[in-house]
Amino acid sequence: MGKTKIQEVVSALERFAPLPLQEGFDNAGLQVGLTETQEVSGALLCLDVTEAVVDEAVALKCNLIVSHHPLLFHALKKITGKDDVQRAVVKAIRNDITVVSMHTNMDNAPGGVNFRIAEKMGMENLAFFGPQKTVERPAAAGAKGAADDSASVTGASGVVGELKEALAAQDFMVMLKRTFDVECVMANQLLHRPIKRVAVCGGAGAFLLGDAIAAGADAFVTGEMHYHDYFGHDQEIQIAVIGHYQSEQYTNEVFRDIIQEQFPDVKCYLSQANINPIVYI
Repeated sequence: MGKTKIQEVVSALERFAPLPLQEGFDNAGLQVGLTETQEVSGALLCLDVTEAVVDEAVALKCNLIVSHHPLLFHALKKITGKDDVQRAVVKAIRNDITVVSMHTNMDNAPGGVNFRIAEKMGMENLAFFGPQKTVERPAAAGAKGAADDSASVTGASGVVGELKEALAAQDFMVMLKRTFDVECVMANQLLHRPIKRVAVCGGAGAFLLGDAIAAGADAFVTGEMHYHDYFGHDQEIQIAVIGHYQSEQYTNEVFRDIIQEQFPDVKCYLSQANINPIVYI
């Protein structure tokens, strides 16, 4: 039996989080390289693709990088190596490395990024909140008539659930800082009632604040919000902004679990490169 091909891994990721689940502004999917015939020598799993991450893949002899944020989020009209994105593309091509990104489709998928964030917080009874959409699940690479080839997948950008035990607002903040290694939580006025029901949206989730309130959440945890979004919600909901990187840092664990469950022969590595561009002083 031959080794696992890159296309098989990509197919498994896309069956878990179909590309049509992504938002209209996104560019999830294949970014660089070939997938049809190449066998996987190893998979490096990361949040962002930088030069340092590509160097890490080369050192680990990985010919596949799976990232959360797309390397090619904006179209490139030329590749001259003048910025980090262009240099990362050039380095990936020179080293025959395929780059695949699972972004808002993985945010919106059942069991995806937001579910992992909630699980890290010990939350239970998880469900989607906010607008939902249903898409068709693609067939697995090489599959013939699999029972779930045409199964649909329903997803949304937010997840809501309950903590195992209610926490006072101050204790809730301490839990967030410990769980996500956060130096500073940006919050509105601390809630005077216990926090039990929590809404979650990794990354920039300001657009879901109203939906979190409508879902009856005591607190809304996200990675980014705008200044004016904090106004008008004191004692209505506890806003807790922990940082974009911090909220999504466990996404590579989701990739690892999907790949290793189906392809135990594929060596998976969680990137150790520090790509968070924000320094807290």
